Parts: sequence; structure tokens; C-alpha cells
Amino acid sequence: MIRNGHGEASGAKRPGPRARRAVRVWCDGCYDMVHYGHSNQLRQARAMGDHLIVGVHTDEEIAKHKGPPVFTQEERYKMVQAIKWVDEVVPAAPYVTTLETLDKYNCDFCVHGNDITLTVDGRDTYEEVKQAGRYRECKRTQGVSTTDLVGRMLLVTKAHHSSQEMSSEYREYADSFGKCPGGRNPWTGVSQFLQTSQKIIQFASGKEPQPGETVIYVAGAFDLFHIGHVDFLEKVYGLAERPYVIAGLHFDQEVNHYKGKNYPIMNLHERTLSVLACRYVSEVVIGAPYSVTAELLDHFKEPKRRGIFCQVDSGNDLTTDLIVQRIIKNRLEYEARNQKKEAKELAFQEAMRRQEAQPEREIDCDF
Repeated sequence: MIRNGHGEASGAKRPGPRARRAVRVWCDGCYDMVHYGHSNQLRQARAMGDHLIVGVHTDEEIAKHKGPPVFTQEERYKMVQAIKWVDEVVPAAPYVTTLETLDKYNCDFCVHGNDITLTVDGRDTYEEVKQAGRYRECKRTQGVSTTDLVGRMLLVTKAHHSSQEMSSEYREYADSFGKCPGGRNPWTGVSQFLQTSQKIIQFASGKEPQPGETVIYVAGAFDLFHIGHVDFLEKVYGLAERPYVIAGLHFDQEVNHYKGKNYPIMNLHERTLSVLACRYVSEVVIGAPYSVTAELLDHFKEPKRRGIFCQVDSGNDLTTDLIVQRIIKNRLEYEARNQKKEAKELAFQEAMRRQEAQPEREIDCDF
């Protein structure tokens, strides 16, 4: 298991084997479209114990309770495993967290954000463990949500870029898009997200390249950090026996210049945290130049020789564009389902009105 310095990054020293029994922590969720908010939840959970086990729900369970996920369960399992604070992933975890599950994996308690998760019939998924006193809460990360990211894609706006203000249209759309039946609005505007040195320190490993380590530099947008990026970085990590991978992230304006549309979907600050959470990355260059220069390589004590470029095939053809297409497809399916339901209800109401107007006639309506 690659620790990637997550224990050292927090400054915490783990006790020896005779000091006390290791505290095992359980987290679970859909982890669809994994972003730095998910990573921050898992970072906080890991800090509460010594071993973090994360259960990930199946596509079937998510579709039943929330609607079809964007990513497949296999993609989601691997995405969660790539987060450096995760020690173990449990596939096909039950949607409702029970004491039986905690006991099965020898977990002391489970951790969830300070927001409510409900089943399709409106039941709190953590009710049983809460009543048993085996539930802990961590702070929800302000400034990001899956709803917000989907809104950025569908609205085709650039308001999320770090140098621009959010439009009233964008906020209004996100408000309406994220409303749940109970009226609670999960909107956490991008303007609320403040990148601080403390947040970067919490995510960073804090390790310098050591003698004998091979420094490998990669660069790109790393937008909507996804399984394609993970597969690529895993391949890069495997190029050396002792790798030290540095990921360069381009400025928002640079990404928009070569990708167009409303890219990047995530601004530079958000992309920084997403990449830092990956276990295969040791360091991030914030606002890296598009062209790799000799000065850049020298800054990281790379060998002076040239001819050191290597092209790596990740074996995964997933791109940010394809993710947007999945989102749109799911959104259209969701809207089509609602429209069909509304049409049925309207037809039923019309039939009832006709029946009331002409009570002597029988109306046989098969809906």
C-alpha cells in the first residue's frame, strides 16, 4: 500500500504497536465524479484513526436511490483507491450503513460529512450507527459540489474560472438545478472557495526529492480529475523504482486557449487540490508553463542532458469531453423520464375532469 506521505503531511506521529490498538475508520458513498471535496472528507476521516476503509456503492444501488451515476462502479472503485488517504476499498458496499457492516470490517466508527444522506424512501442511511454512538462527522468542503460541476458543464459558462466573476444566470441556474424535494439547496458557490496555504499544506505530502529518487515531470490541464488521469499517472509512477512525480498544471486562460469552450471546468485552485490528493503525485507546479523549458527542469534538479522526453500510453481513452457527454446523456434521460411522468399525470387529470363532467359515461384509462 502506497502511503505517499499522508501521515507525515499532517505532522502526526503514529504510536508503536504496543501503545494502543489501531483505530479503523469506515467511510462510504457513491463517489461519482470524485472531486477535492470527496478527497478532503477522506483526509479528515483518515486523521481520526489509523486505517481508513472506504465502501463504494454499486451502479444498481445508486440508480435506485439517486439516479444513474456518471461513472461505472469499476471506475469509481479505482478513483477512490487512488486517493492517498485511503488504505482499503470495499466494492459493492450497502447503501445503508449498519453495525453489521462496521463489525464485518472491524471498524470502530464511520465518518460522514455534515449533510444528510437519505434512501429512496426518505430514511437516514446512518440512523442505526448514529443511535449506537459509532458515527462521527467531518466538515463539508465549501465551494464545490457535484451539482455545481454538472451545472458548469451544462450551462457552458466560464464564470468558474479563477479570474472571472460568477454571473447571476449561473447562480440562478445552479440554485434551481440543485433543489431537492425538501427545498434544501446544496449550492456552495465557487466564490466561497478560498485557496489558502493551509489547505495546500493539508493536501501536500511535504516531501522533497530524496537521493536515489527519479524525478518525473508531467504537465497538463488535469481538468475534472478522472480515471483517465489516474491510469496515466499510475503508468508514470511505474516508470521508476523510486519515482518522484511532479505534475504541472496550466493556468485557466492557457487551458481555455488550447481547449476552447468553457474549459477548464475546474479552475486552477480546484485542479491543484484534486491532483495533490492522488497517491501517485509527489508535488504540483501551480500555473506551469505550456512549454517545458530548460529552466523549469533545472529548477527541479533534473539531469542537464536532453532527449529525456517519454510518451506514456495510459491505456484509457476517457477525456473531459467524454465526461461532459455522459453528463448530458444522463441529464437528458432524467428530463425525459420526468416529462413522461408529467405527461401521464396530465392525461390522468384530464381524464378525471372528463369523468366528473360526464358521470354517466365510463372512461377506461390505462395509465
